[in-house]
Amino acid sequence: TVVNIRGRERLTGVVVARCDERFRPIPGTEEEIACDTLILSVGLIPENELSLRAGIELDPRTRGAFVDEHCQTQIPGIFAAGNVLHVHDLVDFVSLEAEALANSAAEYLLTGSLPACKLAIKADANIGHVIPQRFSGTRDFTLSLRVRQPLSNVSIVVRQAGHEVLRKRIHKALPAQLIQCSVKAAGLTDNVQLEVSVE
Repeated sequence: TVVNIRGRERLTGVVVARCDERFRPIPGTEEEIACDTLILSVGLIPENELSLRAGIELDPRTRGAFVDEHCQTQIPGIFAAGNVLHVHDLVDFVSLEAEALANSAAEYLLTGSLPACKLAIKADANIGHVIPQRFSGTRDFTLSLRVRQPLSNVSIVVRQAGHEVLRKRIHKALPAQLIQCSVKAAGLTDNVQLEVSVE
């Protein structure tokens, strides 16, 4: 990682250092590299100006809207997907999420409502965030999550009232890579929250 920048009016170099498993620079590993340009790739945040103006509740972890399994915010009839919801690594994930939202929005327009999603999805300390944050327990849905730190040979485990609903083996889990799991309604009840962990 870059730990220092050299130059006053113009960049003349950078100082880089190795990092430990928590991405902290390791003292004594610094190295100076001469250069006149530094390009940074830093974390994106969702564009949420419209969400805020509409009074939509935001998740401090994703910086996007809180949504249920239908991509619906806490305001009935207002849906969120794509980078307004959370930052995606692949456009494929955005497209799939948008299709799910379109189906939910069409159902909402045809029926005037969607199944209530009052049950929370809670994540353990190894998980940075989960989407959706609420579910109904009556329908299949896709759970998206990111781990907090690089992990290998782990399982994503979803439990409800201590009962294992899903276990997905992951060879390599990185914070930059979105992990998606299909949660089937057949294994759920509609009155207990879900707990997601990395084991």
